[in-house]
Order: sequence, then C-alpha cells, then structure tokens
Amino acid sequence: MTPTGLLGGSFNPAHGGHRSISLFAIRALGLGEMWWLVSPGNPLKPKAGMAPLPARLASTHRMARNAPIRPTAIEQHLGTRYTVDTIRRLIRRYPNRRFVWIMGADNLAQFHEWRKWREIARLVPIAVIARPEYDRAAHAAKAMGWLRSAVRPRAQARNWTSWRPPAIVLLRFRPDPRSATALRARDPDWHLSVETRGLRDRVTRRPIHEEVTCPPLPR
Repeated sequence: MTPTGLLGGSFNPAHGGHRSISLFAIRALGLGEMWWLVSPGNPLKPKAGMAPLPARLASTHRMARNAPIRPTAIEQHLGTRYTVDTIRRLIRRYPNRRFVWIMGADNLAQFHEWRKWREIARLVPIAVIARPEYDRAAHAAKAMGWLRSAVRPRAQARNWTSWRPPAIVLLRFRPDPRSATALRARDPDWHLSVETRGLRDRVTRRPIHEEVTCPPLPR
C-alpha cells in the first residue's frame, strides 16, 4: 500500500508555495507520493481569470519537477465534479494505495459547504496545513465542531494509515507568502506563454487536449 496525499486545487498557476507545502506534508505524513488534483473548475473561486486546464496542468508539471509529486487532471477523465465522488472513485481504482486528503486551514473554514463533507471525512483521513490568517476561522468552523473528537495528535501524524476515519491532524507549517493571486496580479496573461503541446497526465498518462466545457458543480 503506497501512502498517497491528495491536494486539490485550481493551481492557477502552480507556484513554489504549493511545492513547499507538499514537500512538508510528504515528510510529516511519511507519504510515498503527493498527487495534485488540478480541478477542471472550482466553483468556490471566481470563474473570471481562471486559465484553461492545460495551462494550469502544465504549470504544475514545471513546479513538481524532481519531487515525488504527480500532477493530474484525473477529475476530467473520471467525469467527477464533487470531491466526494472523486475520492470514492480513486479508492476503488487504486486499491494498492492509501489516500489522505490534504487541505489548508482556509479550506477547513469552508469545508461544511462542500457536498457530503461528512462522507469525505469518513472515507479518508484529513491533514490540515496551518495558515495563520485562517486558523481562528478554521477552529471555529461548523465542520471542525463535528470533527473535533476526531483530531489526532500531531506527533503521531506518520501513523495516519492506521487511523479509522473520521480522523484529522492539524500540521504546523511556517507561513509561505507566495500565492497564485499575487502571481496573476503581476501577469494576468501568464497562461499564454505556457507550452501545452504533448501534455500528458502524470497519473492516467492520457493526453490533455482542452478545457472541460460543462459547468463545474460545488465540491
């Protein structure tokens, strides 16, 4: 069983903050790999300014070089739009892997807005990466009230494969000032210079041709 982290996001574009958080989680949780799930569209973020999927995936390929990180647009291949459905399908499709869901404290603060969020927590352990500006809201969130009894000691984070979900661990990580918002502010047309020819998914090995045109649904 390969311990595998799942980090979902728009990656619009991928940047060093994504990489540093992922490498930290790999060490803290003893992961064999981290998969970056590049979403066809995140309804919790504005659609305006969202670069095409191939450009966003190509940016993750560059940022994941020489690291045990595998960027994937597998949600496009599976036809899933809800995280809960994606996780269900991944568990069935890859029985030789144990998955842990990775999220930032900002996601935990709005986790109760995700479709069937309690089922997500029952499917896989969750590791939350601290983000100081969101930590207070995350601890006061509706989802955290339900999950509080499922919190596991940080010192035992590497034992997550033996935990029975729901289980959540809160990991401390030094703040990283880099953000996709700041990168887009400096270069709104960043995706126009990204080479996407011959782009293949690092998990499915399938070619990535174009953006999914069907409207995304809430996670």
